Amino acid sequence: MAINSYLLRSTVVAALGGLLFGFDTAVIAGTTRALSETYHLSPGSLGITVAAALWGTVVGAMFAAIPGDRFGRRDSLRGLAVLYVVSALGSALAWNWGALVFFRFVGGLGIGGSSVLGPMYIAEIAPARWRGRLVGFFQFNVVFGILLAYFSNYLIGGLQLGTPEWRWKLGVAALPAVIFFVSLFGIPRSPRWLVKKKRLEEAREVLRLTGEENFERELEDIVESIDLEHASNEPLFTRKYRLPIFLAVSIGMFNQLSGINAILYYLNDIFGYAGYSKVSGDLQAVAIGATNLVFTMIAMLVIDRIGRKILLLVGSVGTAACLAGVAAIFFAHHHENLLVWLLIGYIAFFAFSQGAVIWVYISEVFPNEVRAKGQSLGSFSHWFMNALISGIFPLMAASSGAYPFVFFSLMMVTQFFVVLLFYPETKGFSLEEVQKKLTSPA
Repeated sequence: MAINSYLLRSTVVAALGGLLFGFDTAVIAGTTRALSETYHLSPGSLGITVAAALWGTVVGAMFAAIPGDRFGRRDSLRGLAVLYVVSALGSALAWNWGALVFFRFVGGLGIGGSSVLGPMYIAEIAPARWRGRLVGFFQFNVVFGILLAYFSNYLIGGLQLGTPEWRWKLGVAALPAVIFFVSLFGIPRSPRWLVKKKRLEEAREVLRLTGEENFERELEDIVESIDLEHASNEPLFTRKYRLPIFLAVSIGMFNQLSGINAILYYLNDIFGYAGYSKVSGDLQAVAIGATNLVFTMIAMLVIDRIGRKILLLVGSVGTAACLAGVAAIFFAHHHENLLVWLLIGYIAFFAFSQGAVIWVYISEVFPNEVRAKGQSLGSFSHWFMNALISGIFPLMAASSGAYPFVFFSLMMVTQFFVVLLFYPETKGFSLEEVQKKLTSPA
């Protein structure tokens, strides 16, 4: 059965938060050199500037469950859209370095919150047969946003705007943020959140409109699972949820221990170390962003057929090999012409595996009653590790460009064995079936 237009529209709108997520996190790559010159930043201060948004994502991810449970996933996303607008305009108009850091932190709150609530909303409205691909569409929008950021940087850089160039690069994100805010008024609430609030008729109607084949049976399953959780009234950190907690935290950490965002944020600087000019670096970044998009699309097409676990295993091997090659180039200071090809290969393997899987998997492994808290925990581990690595990366790279890539490669080898031994497959199961599979008796 084909996906219906109501479900598709709701998914596309919710996933716009992913586009802003990708754009806002990657656009900084085209401004690091200008910011360093404008504010006379040391490598440590540059790390603080980049990581400011990431520490905002840590806070946003930690607390997104509170408004998500109280006001609903959809309405909370509206508040996050406002934060995106404020951050973009504030960063563009920043009057000093402190103001820039503050407004990047505000943007991080929006990114962290949308990384929790966006995939959760899509997972909760999607029928099981479509869930992997539809939640994967959030990641598609993340990488599309990254590509748009690189392409936007390239276009604005070509306008020869001089000193204010970096302000335009950061401020242009306000336009898609406004579109996101307005579009959210045209999609329904999550049926599982509606059931938690005892609004069963509304939940039934949303399930029907989104194409659930047996929506009455699905509604009964949702009511039963939520009633069981209400009866137990257990917090997230209990023995019962130890496997979902381990899965969410580990996949969030490994996603960043691959080095993906440190590489994306400092891509122009990495090419600069290898001798590329500013314009050439911008073009190489666009090529890498396009590769990210293409292989995310491929992963979306196969994730519900091949499954989450196999994609993660394939990606672990490929990323480890490519990262080892990058490290070898920086150690030897030879064959720099191969750098862009190794990074393209790395991005391809990442996008095909954990890039496409992470938000799907985190949104699947927790029961209805604690899903918002669990999604926040998984996102928190992702963003905390991201902020830590991205803040330290300039200092590590300044001493030797090779050492960070050696570390990232070893982490991907570790990920291979952790996934092989401990990760269950979730493809083809409803959220309620996954709940029974992954939660042990108290």
